[in-house]
Amino acid sequence: MKAVVVAKNGVEILDVEIPIPKKNEVLIKVFSCGLNRADLMVADGGAHGSSGGSGTIVGMEFSGEIIEFGSEVNGFSIGDRVMCSGTSAWAEYAITDWGRVIKIPDNNMDFDVASTLPIALATMHNAIITAGDFKKGQSILIQGASSGVGLMGLQIGKYKGAKIVIGSSTKIEKYNRLKEIGADVVVDSKNSEWVNQVLNHTDGEGVDLIIDQLSGYTVNQNMLATKIKGNIVNVGRLAGGITDFNCDLHALRRINYKGVTFRTRSLDEIRNVYSNMWNDFKNLILEGNFSLPIDKTFEFEDVEYALTCMRENKHFGKLILKL
Repeated sequence: MKAVVVAKNGVEILDVEIPIPKKNEVLIKVFSCGLNRADLMVADGGAHGSSGGSGTIVGMEFSGEIIEFGSEVNGFSIGDRVMCSGTSAWAEYAITDWGRVIKIPDNNMDFDVASTLPIALATMHNAIITAGDFKKGQSILIQGASSGVGLMGLQIGKYKGAKIVIGSSTKIEKYNRLKEIGADVVVDSKNSEWVNQVLNHTDGEGVDLIIDQLSGYTVNQNMLATKIKGNIVNVGRLAGGITDFNCDLHALRRINYKGVTFRTRSLDEIRNVYSNMWNDFKNLILEGNFSLPIDKTFEFEDVEYALTCMRENKHFGKLILKL
């Protein structure tokens, strides 16, 4: 089969063996793949969790049809249309654990749309509802709201009955689209007044919950923009993974600061994340109420261009690689 493989000088499309599913795994004929920030690290020769290094097949989000599964897999049939997360996704065939497989709704959802959803849904359900303990009537800020995961966060905030949903973006041309998707207010995290803007929209208290995909220069500002005894959930580090942290401010605000990642979760923990998300959002997914805009689609042979577009970060929503 053809696959996008990490090579000495970037990535190459090579012929490799079709993987054989283990007893807990599902083998899928892949039709569409969603691009994610972590894919850049792997494509550039780095690692994301246990995935990375020369010879690695890139990709972590995909959709397609089941063609085989192991003896411990239940609830699926050959030919089922599914959307999945995992590793080694940018290939004609991919395997993943059954707990990371979701059936595509029978509502005319195509493979491209399906490949945008698994990671965004699982990440933001876990961050907002599980780690963030978000409740109806509270306020929420999504840092890095114009990414695929961020856009899902805006929608989940609205669905959960947020009093106000605030999104951040450093690009003013994205403001109106963020509001169309769910943001009541949009702020620029590089504008020195953004914290005051958040305070002005929350009666001077700050938001109940910040989902932070940026970190870096925003860490201490986030604490100023969060309500006393509020929650901050660190999901990503797009603005930097190492920074100065104001411990006194953290204590003064009495903020519950949590970090989340899939990289150190056990297989059972990942299954629980997807199961909890499915239990809460099943009907909404089946009805097609959660969606992400697709900015561009690329043919499999144009994978280098797709990666370039991801690096340039000019897109809004998801980039898709088609097989």
